[in-house]
Amino acid sequence: MLAVARRRSDVEWVQSTAAAMTFDGDFALAVMTGHAFQVLITDEEMRESLEAIRRALRTDGRFAFETRNPQARAWEQWDQAETEAVDPAGRELLVWYDVESVDADVVTVTETTGLRDRTPLRADRGRLRFVDAGTLDRALADAGFAVEARYGGWRRQPFDASSDEIVTVAALR
Repeated sequence: MLAVARRRSDVEWVQSTAAAMTFDGDFALAVMTGHAFQVLITDEEMRESLEAIRRALRTDGRFAFETRNPQARAWEQWDQAETEAVDPAGRELLVWYDVESVDADVVTVTETTGLRDRTPLRADRGRLRFVDAGTLDRALADAGFAVEARYGGWRRQPFDASSDEIVTVAALR
């Protein structure tokens, strides 16, 4: 993804973890998308990342991000899911998932990208943490944020227990 993004010369691209960022009051808005918040597996990783994001924001700053709602139990559908994609070279691909384990709020999954005939080209194994809204609120408060808005999707759908997403907009306190 970064290789594709770096084709743009008008943006400074920084490859890093949120916790390793050294920005200090530089931004009015921090956005974390692509369910990136879910790769913060431990409480310590979440705390360190939220603290770094807090430092990076101006005093009137906001942090907007999404995570999958654990109550929707998305991982239960992944073994049947396939997504068609096209790579930057125009090659038609298929992406599918294999859930290996569910341990408390952490799901271990392999995402395989392959040709349409299911010949694998690449397999990525990862762990995703499914954090509920209450846990998010406590972690944000501990890091100096207050939840300003919560949605069930990026189009500001109302959030409820059946929402697939938890989209949160948090302001510095």
